[in-house]
Order: sequence, then structure tokens, then C-alpha cells
Amino acid sequence: METQNIINYERIAEAIDYIKLNFKAQPNLDEVAEKVNLSPFHFQRMFTDWAGISPKKFLQYLSLEYAKGILKEQQVTLFDAAFETGLSGTGRLHDLFINIEGMTPAEYKNGGKALSINFSYAETPFGNIIVASTPKGICYMAFADDKDEAFNELYAQFPNASYYQVVDLAQQNALFIFKKDWTQLSNIKLHLKGTDFQLKVWEALLKIPMGGLNTYSTIANTVKMPTASRAVGSAIGANPVAFLIPCHRVIKSTGEFGQYHWGSNRKTAMIGWEAARVNLKTAI
Repeated sequence: METQNIINYERIAEAIDYIKLNFKAQPNLDEVAEKVNLSPFHFQRMFTDWAGISPKKFLQYLSLEYAKGILKEQQVTLFDAAFETGLSGTGRLHDLFINIEGMTPAEYKNGGKALSINFSYAETPFGNIIVASTPKGICYMAFADDKDEAFNELYAQFPNASYYQVVDLAQQNALFIFKKDWTQLSNIKLHLKGTDFQLKVWEALLKIPMGGLNTYSTIANTVKMPTASRAVGSAIGANPVAFLIPCHRVIKSTGEFGQYHWGSNRKTAMIGWEAARVNLKTAI
């Protein structure tokens, strides 16, 4: 590693340590940049290149994880959680949870208690699937080789939600994905819980056309994080909506299909199935 790269790395490591130790004081960009002897502009660019996210977003993630911990493990009010995290009030805590976690602090604290979730099982060309929805849209879809295990994984996402084994319109629309090109479907609403970065990655996956393939590095460039291929891979692996959000269309830069949350053989079958459908349409 070149001398300058070592210096840059040490500065970023120092900045990360400083933010971790002082996140309750909610230090701003200028303050952290001064600690590592860089201009705010230069520090912002360097930190983002090395860490894959901005200093502000890194601070937000630390604050959120701390707030989640005390809400989950301690009997504290939302005001106390905001105060302990160094936020100015419950409004900022609310915004933090909505922007990153996809739910309010109260919903998180209650384990999704306010949510009503419909779910059902269906057959697909690639095996049984479980699909779940809230009034806002599809929140979960996974291949269900074992129905009980599939439901338990759904339940773990929202342990205090109310569950009803009911087929609704949102689920029916989602399952049409296995019968025709998804670009021709009516607008399917999704109700996803994820970080801002995860949501950006999942949005990028939705833009990969049926029969098309992208690499992890291509997705990283799409979300404007060219050095974050590993983080992109983690976000893809955390995709909560199988097939509809087509994480199976992402492969290694070597051309290998790579691993898949629901089985590498299933991924291979899906890629081949989609390619055959596209070729058939082209021939017609």
C-alpha cells in the first residue's frame, strides 16, 4: 500500500473511532474533519470513498443502532431514547427510524405490534412460496420449502404483528410475476423495511430486465458506491422479496452465478427460465 493510502486510511480510522466515541454529542462534519486535519469537503469525499457511506449517514447508523438497543432491552420512553442517543427530541428520533429502518420508533419498540399482515402460500415454477402483505403493500416473499420454517422467518421480522392466512389483491398481483413479464404488470406496491442503502440497492435490482444479468460491481456503480461491492452483496443477500426484487439476476464479474439465499440451483433454474422466455418472445 502506498504511503499516501496508508495516511488516508489512518485518518479515516481515526475519524470512525472519534464518531463512535462521541456519537451522543452528534458531531457535525466540520468538527470531525478538524480532528483529522482535513477540510470538510476533502474529508467528506475521502470518508465516503473509504467507508462507502457519508460521515453523516455513518453517524445516523450508529445513533439508530444505539437507540434500537435501548428501546429493545430497556424499559425507556421514546423521549428518554432520544435523549440518551444525543438527539434533540422525539421528532428527530422518529425521522431517523422512518428514513433508515422503515418504521416508527414505537413500531420498532412494539415489534410491529400495530401491523396487520396477511400471508399465503402458492406454487411457482421454482417451488412453493410464501408471500405476505400489509395494507401498504408486499412486505415479504420467500421460497418455502418448509412452510412452518418459512412462516417462522416471516414472524421473526415482525414478532408482535397480527397475522392472517388470507389471499389478498396485493399478493395476487405479486404472484402474476411468474406468469408474465414483470414490466407489464400493474404497479405493485412494496412495504419494505431496510436501511437507505439497502433500499437503493433493491431499487437498482428492480431495473434489471427479465433475462438480463448484472454484476455486483455494476450495481455498486448504479447506487454511486463504486468501492462498496461487498456492502452491495450484503444488501442483496438481505432482500426480503424473492423474485419480485430480482436479486437472482446479479452474478459475479467472473461470470459465475454465485450463491443465492434460496439455493444456488434455484438461482440457476430461474436465470435459465427467464432467458428461455425472452428468447421465445424474440423468436415470435
